[in-house]
Amino acid sequence: MTAFLDHFRAAPRTVLSRIPLPGATGDDDVRRPLPVSGMLAAAWTLGVGLAVLTTLTLVGWIAAPRGALGAGLPEVFRTAAQLWLAAHHAGFAIPGGSVGLLPLGLMALPAFLLYRAGIWMARDADLRLRLPARLPKNSPKEQANARRRAQLVLITQAGVSLAAPYALLAGVIALVARNEITQPFLGEVLISHLALAFVAGALATVRAIGPWRVMPRLLPERLRSVVAGTAVAMGIMLVAGALLTLGAIVVGFDQVRHLTGVLAPGFVGGLLLLLIQVLYLPNAFVWGTAYIAGPGFAVGAGTLIAPTGVQLGTVPSLPLLGALPEAGPSPAWLMAVIAVPFAAGAVAGVVLVRVAPSPSYEGAPLWGFACGIATGCAAGLLAALSGGALGGSRLVAMGPAAWEVMLSVTLETGVAAGISAGLANWWLIFRGQNTAVARAAAKVGSAAAPVRRAGARLARAAGAVTGRGGAAGPETERALPGHWLDATECDTQPIPVIRDDWQDEHASAAAERPARTRRPEPPRPPRRDIVDETDDRGGHVIYVDPYAWDRD
Repeated sequence: MTAFLDHFRAAPRTVLSRIPLPGATGDDDVRRPLPVSGMLAAAWTLGVGLAVLTTLTLVGWIAAPRGALGAGLPEVFRTAAQLWLAAHHAGFAIPGGSVGLLPLGLMALPAFLLYRAGIWMARDADLRLRLPARLPKNSPKEQANARRRAQLVLITQAGVSLAAPYALLAGVIALVARNEITQPFLGEVLISHLALAFVAGALATVRAIGPWRVMPRLLPERLRSVVAGTAVAMGIMLVAGALLTLGAIVVGFDQVRHLTGVLAPGFVGGLLLLLIQVLYLPNAFVWGTAYIAGPGFAVGAGTLIAPTGVQLGTVPSLPLLGALPEAGPSPAWLMAVIAVPFAAGAVAGVVLVRVAPSPSYEGAPLWGFACGIATGCAAGLLAALSGGALGGSRLVAMGPAAWEVMLSVTLETGVAAGISAGLANWWLIFRGQNTAVARAAAKVGSAAAPVRRAGARLARAAGAVTGRGGAAGPETERALPGHWLDATECDTQPIPVIRDDWQDEHASAAAERPARTRRPEPPRPPRRDIVDETDDRGGHVIYVDPYAWDRD
């Protein structure tokens, strides 16, 4: 289908390229506007999606020709249109109640089609050419922020260009799909189609203009850290809920098979029943997450399945519900699942600090709790989407309570994320301080090393003159206790006194050389630049020590 649209895209450009347009410089001047590309992509998505669901509905109508899906093909198409609206989680009003418990797995079909249509729209409108040019590596921060804002504006425009016509076309389909029994809620239809198309179109545009690994940089650093922590915490909880649900299905597989045999759907009906249960599996995974969080979920008015206990009544004859536990108190070891949200929050806090550390000790725990709030909002949204009414009477309450799940997950993951983020941020600051001290000490040691080596050479020279014939013994190899140029030791070591019988290092070095390589040197006059500070000549001479301030 996209190749078919690409053919229509190339044909007008081929024709227009032969017409000299005023001010036209190339193919970029005749590209299709973004709203037009978005409208074509929305129409393509609706057409393909309705075609797929109409085919499945037609198969079900042929397998059950007793009028369950209507008296003819118009009713088959109307049923397919209602399924398409349900795939976007738009509810229906029926006599005596409403239908809001819709399969989340069915949402994968329009999401995939919208994503592919969004990529085609971005390529058709040449969105890559509308982006600001790539900045050099050492560009100013103001230019980088301006480029990021321009990218976000372009992504938003692309999402709106796809979502607006898509929602309007869905409203038309909702009006066509009405009948005496089921009547779609028009407000839910518009909102659900608009939200799903905007998210899918924005993600597709992001993917079309750059690789996934660099797209998180579109967000500010602090917001990016909160998003990363929320995704990690929510992912851990969903995986735990999925494992718990699959384990319950394995344990209660005999009951599931018994309910399937009671329904006796036949071969084709069995395949459709299996497909329906697979589409409802994501709802069950979210219910398992609500069970782990503590509030649990309901399968009818007056029922509750939670770690604290199970209270059941009459449940619908869906084989997947055969995995529900028996009524009564839950085993004590099941209470251990409540630790999963705390563990998820702890991991999220570490990830948050790794992405964007806080320069202060008190900032990281606050951002960790903000990550818990975001995780609680995401869990509450999933809980609201996974549940809903399934008619009237007792089935008006199906699934978890969204506000209870949101509050529980916020407190559990928020507290754990705040503590772990604070500890991780403290460790990063502490390790950074130790690294800075070690580097400073290494610099001081490298700067004082030449002074110590000079002191050692002076000690060896003095020992060679005053020692036993210049022999290198233990006393001559011993370094001076301190040097007057060594700022790290002069406050505790006395200044060595230079006497008249000392010779300089040049004479001592010449004495250490072998006699055959030694050259005769003329006698030197006695040195007059050496002052004996111990002789004050009866108090008539006062010597000022320039290093006395450092010893006091």
